[in-house]
Parts: sequence; structure tokens; C-alpha cells
Amino acid sequence: MALSDDDKQEAVTEIFALYQSRGHADYIGEPVSQLEHMWQAAALAEAAGADDEVVLAAFFHDLGHLCAVDAELPSMDGFGAIDHEKLGADYLRARGFSARVVRLVESHVQAKRYLTYKYPSYRQQLSAASQATLAFQGGVMSAAEAAAFEQDPDKEQILQLRQWDEQAKETHQLVGSLAHLQALALRHLRGQAPSAA
Repeated sequence: MALSDDDKQEAVTEIFALYQSRGHADYIGEPVSQLEHMWQAAALAEAAGADDEVVLAAFFHDLGHLCAVDAELPSMDGFGAIDHEKLGADYLRARGFSARVVRLVESHVQAKRYLTYKYPSYRQQLSAASQATLAFQGGVMSAAEAAAFEQDPDKEQILQLRQWDEQAKETHQLVGSLAHLQALALRHLRGQAPSAA
């Protein structure tokens, strides 16, 4: 069923209301809030010249943590919800975001698992919280999993998103206006072809 323009506006309003009501919470063991972290990731993507879908995926990549309050998912020992990447991806998919945005959001944890397999020293570069959550997220990839990941046509973009994820933890950076990202999200939804029922 095709979403009406009112549905699309309502979806964007709902998503950004989550950031306003829950985004100022602690980012689970990191020195920034949820909103600061995701805004910084989007800003890094924009500074790198990424396209709109990638910028939105950077901003939405940890949206599942904001949704998890309602989902009552088990916690990773206080470091956020287990499977937050899937929860966020499902949330965005249900609201009409493109398969690419959804896939990038869903894949950012796989990128961490891959990088810890491919480059063992990468694990030491992770924050303490990110290291703690790795075990809940499947741990370091196996050789077979890594070989499959390397065949993914979006591999480089997924890894780039992960790099921004790790960099987006700077303290004392003011969050800019969300109006630009809100407009970007609405424009994106308006540009999606209706799905076949």
C-alpha cells in the first residue's frame, strides 16, 4: 500500500520526536548523548560528500536504541538493546525508507564484527562500551562470515559508515538544527516509489 504524503510527514515527525524525547539520554557508556552521537555521524557523512541515503543512514544508524524503550528488548548488560540495528532497520522499513537506508542501518554492527576479524588491532581501537557489546552482537566474525561479507556489493559503504560511527563520539560539539535532516528525510520518503501490495 502506498503511503500518502500525510503518512510520510507523520512518519518523519514521529521519528524526530523520538530524538527530541529520548535523544538526550546517555549514549550507553560513551561521553556523548544518543542525539550528539547520531548527529555527529550524519555531519561526518555530509562533510565527506555522501549522498542523501548515506547521510540519513548515518543519522539513523542507532535509532533502534531510541525505539527499544517501547520494545522491551533484553539489554547488553546496560549497554543498550540487543539487536538494536535490526530494530532500527525494521522501524525505518515500516515507515517507507529505501532498502539501501535500511540495509546500511542494519549492517553497521556486522561491520564491527568484520573489522575485528580482519584487523585484530581494531578491537583495541574500540571504546570500552563498544568492546563490551561485541560479545552480545555475535563476537568477531568467523572466516566464513568474513568471506561472505567481502562479497557484499555495499561493503565499502558499510565500512565507511562504521568509521563515522566510531568517530562520532566527540565531546563539546554542539548539535546543529535538526530541521535540515528532517527535510532530508521527508524528501527521501517522497521520492520512494510505492511498493507493490
